[in-house]
Amino acid sequence: MTQFNVPTKSEVSTTNQAIFDHLEKAVGFVPNLYATMASSENGLKNFLDFAGANSSLSTKQKEVINLAVSEVNQCQYCLSAHTAIAGMNGFSADQILTLRAGSAPFDSKLNALARLAKNIAENRGATDAAIIEEYFAEGWTKENLIDTINQVGEITITNYLHRTTEVPVDFPQAEALELVHA
Repeated sequence: MTQFNVPTKSEVSTTNQAIFDHLEKAVGFVPNLYATMASSENGLKNFLDFAGANSSLSTKQKEVINLAVSEVNQCQYCLSAHTAIAGMNGFSADQILTLRAGSAPFDSKLNALARLAKNIAENRGATDAAIIEEYFAEGWTKENLIDTINQVGEITITNYLHRTTEVPVDFPQAEALELVHA
């Protein structure tokens, strides 16, 4: 298999170098997965524009989706990154584990969101009608549904990028869900 190296700032375009500077100021470092996107002249900017677009979902709600979908897609990088980010957004370690499993027994509205995100990912968009009805019954709107699907798409991009490139994970490693529950 072709080896994917994480490009350094000097190895990317001037446009991407400016994005690296911004990420270093905002995040403190350039995550390896973002640096890998900079192998494309437009890939990193296009992804960040998509990820930063307005949404009816809060950051915390997006993390529910990120964790459930990353578990379905078995992306160690995204599970590690979003475990850390979810913790920064107020989820406990136990809550993060249940979100990864696609549920949120601690909050019925987030439970409907987690179940929907997991179902969309597992079924490649052929979502179970009962899951959608449960989602709407918890007060989610059609706008929220569209934004949920967009978020599933966003995290799937990074899941697939990591699964394809296998660049090193530069976040604290999330344990395998099976090991945690064993």
